[in-house]
Amino acid sequence: MTSRQIRQQIGRRSFLAGGAALAFTANGARAQSFPSGPVKIVTSVGPGSSPDVCARVLADKLTQLWGQQVIVLNQPGGAGAVAIKAVAPAAPDGHTLYMSLATNFIALPQLQENFPVDVLRDFVPIGYVGDHPMVFAASRDLGVTTLAELIALAKKRKGELNFAAGNRGSILHLAAEWLRSATGIEVTLVHYPAASQAITDILGGRVHAMVDAVPAMRGAIEGGKIKPLAVATTKRLPNFPDLPTVAETIPGFEAVGWLALMAPPGTPLPLAQRISDDLRRVLAEPAFEKRYEDLGTYIRLMTPEQLTAFIREQQRIWQPVIAETAKTIK
Repeated sequence: MTSRQIRQQIGRRSFLAGGAALAFTANGARAQSFPSGPVKIVTSVGPGSSPDVCARVLADKLTQLWGQQVIVLNQPGGAGAVAIKAVAPAAPDGHTLYMSLATNFIALPQLQENFPVDVLRDFVPIGYVGDHPMVFAASRDLGVTTLAELIALAKKRKGELNFAAGNRGSILHLAAEWLRSATGIEVTLVHYPAASQAITDILGGRVHAMVDAVPAMRGAIEGGKIKPLAVATTKRLPNFPDLPTVAETIPGFEAVGWLALMAPPGTPLPLAQRISDDLRRVLAEPAFEKRYEDLGTYIRLMTPEQLTAFIREQQRIWQPVIAETAKTIK
């Protein structure tokens, strides 16, 4: 489907949504009977990545709750653009959902001009799924044990260090750009589609440091392959209590990846609310929360309205970093 067709379809749905009040009873009945068949959760990442694993754990639980198979479909590419274009024209009946990443709301609108879909504006919010804290780490051979020591070394070896920073436009990339801007260090950012490739290059001496989500780095950290320096959350993580926060070195610094569940444009509000209620029911289970924490993902329960407010605040926080990053990408 072309960009123009997507715009037209979203426009038609927005027009029809204006008569939603007249169809409230019918939509309520549809919500009560949901789901009537298999449900797809589309992700913009490849199999085995942290968001993909989280989506599959959630899909298994929803399958049990709904009595219908919930499957995960991977549509990577274009910093989320491929998946968004695949979900936007889907039937607004709740049987196709989108597991969106923070970058879909924060970076994509500014870094890809004239993109036909604004996820926050056009999609229907379901709920927040979880946080993916970002960790800054370094090669053991570099000889640094703290973030402050890495910054000092980068200033001493001006322009010599390579820093792995995920895909262009990702939260990982933006976090690295923020660190570079906040400290004045001159390092070369190297972009990788997966943490495993970055870790391989750190072990091979081609990259000196990296930033990635806790789930993607946990094995390498626990195996002693790389040295974790700081986590970019406001507070230390409960399962990594000895790991300092970046904010202890750079006040105000916070960079967290996160996942949110969204429905295609035009999804009736009663149906979206039903799915949202079920999502929070699953996320609130202690056993499920523990499973996510074991994956390095931290749950926050939000209503659709709270999710929308949270996204707008995240856009505000990241706007200066994205504005600077856009100059180097375009």
